[in-house]
Amino acid sequence: MLREDAEDVDIERALAHYAEHGYARLGRVLDESGLEALRERADDLMLGRVTYPGMFFQPDASTGRYEDAPLGLGWQGPSLDYRKLEKLEKDPRFLAWMENPLFERVVRARIPGDIVLYRAILFHKGQAGGSNLPWHQDGGRLWGLTREPELQLWTALDDAPEDGGCLEVVPGSHQTGLVTELGGVIPPDAVAARDAERRALPLPALAGEVILIHNHLWHRSGRGRPGLRRRAFSACYMSADTRCLRKKKAPRVFPPMFRHQAP
Repeated sequence: MLREDAEDVDIERALAHYAEHGYARLGRVLDESGLEALRERADDLMLGRVTYPGMFFQPDASTGRYEDAPLGLGWQGPSLDYRKLEKLEKDPRFLAWMENPLFERVVRARIPGDIVLYRAILFHKGQAGGSNLPWHQDGGRLWGLTREPELQLWTALDDAPEDGGCLEVVPGSHQTGLVTELGGVIPPDAVAARDAERRALPLPALAGEVILIHNHLWHRSGRGRPGLRRRAFSACYMSADTRCLRKKKAPRVFPPMFRHQAP
């Protein structure tokens, strides 16, 4: 699914920018046929035309407010109004994309040894505009791990314009670590203290573009444009040495990545 010119991507330059600023653009590296295949499969999953046991679904809030998005409901029948789908590694198309050779080069340049996947997730803003996502960090006790992951590769499956649900970041904010031990949504007093509104940088993206994101980078997204959908796919990679700390349920086992079969 990679575009032919994807092998020319200067990953060293991208990784240097990522290390300093907490994000970096890889450019439009997903080709048109790959885009269509992943869009089609995203809709197949939301509409129940393709199913996998154990997938996670979160309906969107009808109000457009992140705080109102229902929790714990799971699959609610065929709908194009789901906000989030997880465990997309179960699907061969999404698995093939997250294991593509360019991603492997990037991930192995940052993470030594064997690689596993923390999560593979689709974020969706439907035709009504979806909901906002406030400033947050992806880590902390909420994630329940022995070590903090750092690297996510985010792929735009639709255009994400500046006024239509694109990512926004606070450049360099990853360098000071987690704001709270719990992680997740950043408290309003911290947002004000760090002057995040003034420092916010929009990252509009075209369909097929990939952005590297550090887990501790402050990031958010607003609502989409009414009448236009915004689908984006994110895969978070980490060292195979990482373990799950949860005790109420059996600890999670993370799927290995980039284990190529011998010819």
